[in-house]
This record gives sequence, structure tokens and C-alpha cells, in this order.
Amino acid sequence: MSTLTTILPYANEPFTDFSLEENRKAMEAAIAKVKSELGRTHPLHIGTEKIVTEAKITSINPGNVDEVVGYVSKADQALAEKAMNVALETFESWKKVPARERAEYLFKAAKLMRERKHEFSATMILESGKNYVEADVDTAEAIDFMEFYAREIIRLGRINETQPLAKIPGEDNNISYIPLGIGVIIPPWNFPLAICVGMTTAAVVSGNTVLLKPASTTPVIAHKFVSLMEEVGLPAGVINFIPGSGAEVGDYLTTHPKTRFISFTGSKEVGLRINRLAAETAPGQIWIKRVVAEMGGKDGIVVDETADLDAAAQGIVASAFGFQGQKCSAGSRAFIVESVYDEVVAKVEKLVQRLKVGLPEQNFAAGPVIDKTSYEKILEYIEIGKGEGRLLAGGGKAEGNGYYIQPTVFVDVPGKARIMQEEIFGPVLAIGKAKDYQEAIALYNDTEFGLTGSFYSTNEERIAEALDTMHCGNLYVNRKCTGALVGVHPFGGFNMSGTDSKAGGYDYLLLFTQAKLTSRKL
Repeated sequence: MSTLTTILPYANEPFTDFSLEENRKAMEAAIAKVKSELGRTHPLHIGTEKIVTEAKITSINPGNVDEVVGYVSKADQALAEKAMNVALETFESWKKVPARERAEYLFKAAKLMRERKHEFSATMILESGKNYVEADVDTAEAIDFMEFYAREIIRLGRINETQPLAKIPGEDNNISYIPLGIGVIIPPWNFPLAICVGMTTAAVVSGNTVLLKPASTTPVIAHKFVSLMEEVGLPAGVINFIPGSGAEVGDYLTTHPKTRFISFTGSKEVGLRINRLAAETAPGQIWIKRVVAEMGGKDGIVVDETADLDAAAQGIVASAFGFQGQKCSAGSRAFIVESVYDEVVAKVEKLVQRLKVGLPEQNFAAGPVIDKTSYEKILEYIEIGKGEGRLLAGGGKAEGNGYYIQPTVFVDVPGKARIMQEEIFGPVLAIGKAKDYQEAIALYNDTEFGLTGSFYSTNEERIAEALDTMHCGNLYVNRKCTGALVGVHPFGGFNMSGTDSKAGGYDYLLLFTQAKLTSRKL
């Protein structure tokens, strides 16, 4: 490769301030550019080949369903097998590339993505229904993942210098982190750039080659990322882009004897299926497959009577309705101590009434949900909620030529209600009452999930108790339960929320490597 990047201390990518007119105009120009390119056909990438298939995935703008974002070629099992063979062949050379050189591809890609930040964000605005801020944060996180993981593989490569093993006379002992092999990367649609980039680049910078199967609702932004990696010179065959059916391609690759690991982000049901399929040993398989899974949550916020109630209400609404509640970290439940319950509910209601629903490209606070299936499922849950609590706000469809749903709040909801227990993944918030903060924590913990949570209080003893007893992978005090930053808030959950992978943290690359000890007698 060419001249190596000067490595500065890691810092998170700044977010864009869209209150400034020049930034709004820059985003509007990027949206216009992306709209001029809608409807294109995108190929599979298998090694050096760009393959256009007859079968296509049609990517629709969820905010304007008459608009086709793009047509993406669709792999079948034969093409998946072809991609596997290419990945196997490429792995033999890629695993020998020094870590510092592998990292350089990520540094270069991060630099290019930073220069084209609004163009990537605009693609997500049109393909996933994010508003300006949500899309900008997604792109910034993608940049952060590349910058962070590039530094991480360099750190792991120097581990014998920075954290040497204990010495004994007459031996030289070292540890190295070597790649696993071929990985199947199955990212979600809700962070269609950030999580796709994070999962993929963590695997490849660690020396693995991958088969990337993006979400069928957001394949165009994934293709844009793959094209960027090609542009920075990543060797062909390191990332093989094979969109396709989960039942056909996903299951085939999960059960393939040459698959070494599966990295998945998505629903509990699909994650458990992947885990089950991966646990079966296929003929010719010589390893236990590794599954890295992040499977969602039913996250909540607890508010006691000592809390800053305005801040708590703002945190509840931001956590529940950011990107229409379509985040695994979304705070879809809130438990409030009864002495301040009515006051907090009134504040929440006022804030929710301010959320205006409309086209993401016009930067409305609330946009569409991702597709018809989600739309219908969420509306069904709203009907269930009408029988389980008192409707405070919303409660049905919203206007627009897309999958728009009113931000919906139910209050006086019991802890065992379905809308308190089941992941809805939409703009629906359930609020319950507790006699005191301890009961509120108990209600919070009463779930099969364990991803994120928030505790609002000014009492230090209670905060200490909450930190000890609220069972989740990411617990925040006096702030919202969404918005984890790479390198600052390593992200991953307990129980049915997944394998607690801690993406964006110092443990993450260990999931894509295996530690090899070498001992030499002197």
C-alpha cells in the first residue's frame, strides 16, 4: 500500500449541526444528488466479478412508497457457494497481510466516507426513513467503527510489547491474535450503514474474509459501502456482497461446513434460529462455529421522585421515538414512582404532541417505519395496547404516502402486559406506575431482554443500588438509553438481547480472532 496514515488519538466523529443553514443546504443538495441516481441496478460482488442476476431485491422508500431507491441483484445458493469458495481462496493471502496494512484500508475508507458524509446519510434518509440527525449519527458511527477497529487491530498486534506475558527463565513466550476464517455477516436495516460497516470491518481488519448479506429493506446503502471499500483498494474477495433470502442463502451459509463464524444483528427469533443451526456440526466441519449475536431489547427507563422531571421526560421521549422507536436500544417502557407519576406523564404528553410526522427528506421529527410488515405489526400492537392501558397520545395511522404511524403512548400499563413484554420495534411507549424506586427497578428487570436502561435520580445511594441491580448490558444514569458512542459506550446486551458482544469496545475484535500462544525454549 501507499504511505501509511499518521495515527492520531481516537476521537468520535462530530455530529452535524443542522440548525445552521449551510449544513441544511448541504444535506438538501446531497438528497437531490442521491435522488438523481434512484432506480439503478446494483450487482453482487463475488471476488473480482460483478454479477447482475435476473432476480432482484427492490428497495422502496418507506416515506414515499412510489419511489424505488434501487434494484439489487439477489444471490441464490449456487452464487452463495461461489462466494464461499472465493472467500476461502482469498483468506489464504489476506490472513498473511500485516495488521497495520489491513488497518490502513479502514483509515482510508473512513477518510473518504467523512468527505462524502452527507451523500451516505442522504441514501439512508431515502432508503430507511431516517431524518437528518438520525442519518448523520448513523454515518458518523460508521466512520467511528472504522477508525476505532483499525486502531484496535494495531493495539492487539503489539500486545506482547504493551502487555507482555510473565517471564520464566529459559523460555520466550508470546501471544498473537490470528483470524478465524470465513464469516457470514448479517446486519440489520435499522442502522443500515453503521452496524453493517462495524460488523464487516471488525471481521476483515482482524484478517478474516466475509460474505455480507445485508438486510433486504436496505441493500443500496450496503452496496454503497462495499463500493467504497473497493475504491480504497481492498483486495477483491475479502468482502463478498451477496444479498439474498434469509431462508435460502442465510440458512445455507449458516450451516455450511466452511463457515467459521456468523455475526448477526436482528430479531430474537432469527438470532435464536441462527444459533441453533450453527450449533449443528455439518459433515466435514472441523470447528465449533462462533456466533456473535445482538438480538434486540425491551428497554426501559426508571424515574424516582428525586429526579429532574423535565430531563426525565425528555429522555423518555427521545429514547422512545428517535427513528420511530426502531432501535434495539429504544426505551419502549418507562416506570415512574407514583408520587411524581402524573407530573411526568403530563410532561411526556406535551413533548409527544410536538412530534410532527412527515417525509424524512423534509426533516420531520417523526418519519415512517421501515416496511409494510412492520407497519401492520405495530398497528396490531397498538390495538392490543388499547386493551391493556389508557391511550394518552397517538393510537393509529398517520397521513402520508408511506408507512407512517402516530407516536403512541399508553399509560397505566401493568408490567405483565404484552406491550410491556414484547418487542414492538415501533413508535409505541408503555408507561407504568410503581410505589417506589425499588418496585420500579423490579418492574424494569421483569423482561427476557437486557440491552439498555436508564435510571433518573439525584439520590446517590439509589443510583448505586440501580447500578448494581438493573440487569442490562448498557445502563445510563440521568440520560436517555439510546445513543451509544463507539469507544465510549461499548454496546451489547444480556439474556435474549444477545451475546453481549460489546461492539465499539476493546473486547470486540477478540470475537473475530483466536489467541495463539507460542513458547520457545532458549
